[in-house]
Amino acid sequence: MLAFELLQQFLGWMKDSRRASEHSIIAYQQDLTRFLSFLTIHFGGEPTKQTLSDVSHKDLRSWLADENDKALSNPQLGQGRHTQDAAIRTRRRRLSALKSFYRYLALHHDIENIAPTLLSTPKVKQPLPHPLSQEEATALSKDIAIINESPVAQYRDIALFTLLYGCGLRLSEALGLDWVDLHHAGLSAEGGMLRVVGKGNKERLMSILPMVAEALLQWKSQYPGISEGKEPVFIGLRGKRLNPSIAQKTMREYRRMMGLSDLATPHALRHSFATHIMQNGGDLRTIQTLLGHASLSTTQRYTLMDEAHLLKIWEKAHPRAHQEKKL
Repeated sequence: MLAFELLQQFLGWMKDSRRASEHSIIAYQQDLTRFLSFLTIHFGGEPTKQTLSDVSHKDLRSWLADENDKALSNPQLGQGRHTQDAAIRTRRRRLSALKSFYRYLALHHDIENIAPTLLSTPKVKQPLPHPLSQEEATALSKDIAIINESPVAQYRDIALFTLLYGCGLRLSEALGLDWVDLHHAGLSAEGGMLRVVGKGNKERLMSILPMVAEALLQWKSQYPGISEGKEPVFIGLRGKRLNPSIAQKTMREYRRMMGLSDLATPHALRHSFATHIMQNGGDLRTIQTLLGHASLSTTQRYTLMDEAHLLKIWEKAHPRAHQEKKL
């Protein structure tokens, strides 16, 4: 059997049995296609099931070295998002895809090859979140309406950005909501309990605060004939589900108008949600649950960010801070 046929079976298994997201499936396909294409050149022919079984630790290191050479020769390296850390994260993801592929092969095709497990995962600096201040986040959920001239779009934008900050949702999670989800959440002026489907189809429950509920209900009032069915909560001018690029564009225009950092993105509101909970006494486990993080290590970034925040306050406020730094 050809290796590319096994790859297609693996992708189907990830989708049907592991319920991987569409983005994950695309990433697996791209990363493993690169790997199999390398084997085609490396061995001088299209790889087969036997090729995958015989691949050595040295062969895999050659593949990673080839990926590293391609990353370093990228003419865009050092520009925008094309940083050294980004290149390392990409190689980490490809190595993770490779190991997942071989675990599948061991389970379903009797291919026992320990070579992938011998590869060490490249280390990368964990980027700190970039939240807005509590004042900036609170103001944004009200003032974002000034970007759109259409009164209907203003209600929509207020509801969307209030939801992002008030519930800590990813933009994709918010835009994926249907009115039936809010119906099941028991949405009322007092709030509700929203079931959110996040990465890897993991579900979590989020409390809808009254301020969020008010914004959502005002947005819903613009469409009095709407049912509680599968209609998307957030729609564009043509009545279709709102495209993420529209929300991102709205945020870009708002931050330019208000003089905010370029790091003030829709996702920064999720960081703001978590950071402000921590600054007001929330614990890591609670924040992990609210954000839907699979690993506590991901949530611990907010601890580091909070420490950095406290250090800045100390350096600004302590009368001897600058003197001590000179010693």
